[in-house]
Amino acid sequence: METAVEVEAPAPAAWELLTDTRRWPEWGPSVTGVECGERFIGPGTTGWVRTVIGLRVPFRITDFEAGRRWCWEVAGIPATGHRVEPLGPERCRVVFEVPLLAAPYLAVCRVAALKTRDILEGRGTTGKDGPS
Repeated sequence: METAVEVEAPAPAAWELLTDTRRWPEWGPSVTGVECGERFIGPGTTGWVRTVIGLRVPFRITDFEAGRRWCWEVAGIPATGHRVEPLGPERCRVVFEVPLLAAPYLAVCRVAALKTRDILEGRGTTGKDGPS
């Protein structure tokens, strides 16, 4: 299952945003903080995320295709996938993938997709269609 948004921004900019651990709390509604030895994730990166309900849980990047897609597991459980698809030099599609067993989390991923679009298009982080 997935949710996606088309973005008026180059694919490399979207990829940078999605892989920058310092920026995850900006677009990830369930993430309030990240502890990681690397600012930008890569194959096998590990660390900890702090969630909105106060839990600190470990994560590990399980699949990584540079510039295209990454997946992770959180607390040892397969979690979301993140994908960037170029649509032209200044446009791309940002996709969040959710395992079938986590179908209800698709709503959270929709908010993340909208926030990602808003950040990349310079509209703040409200998840709305207009300026914040």
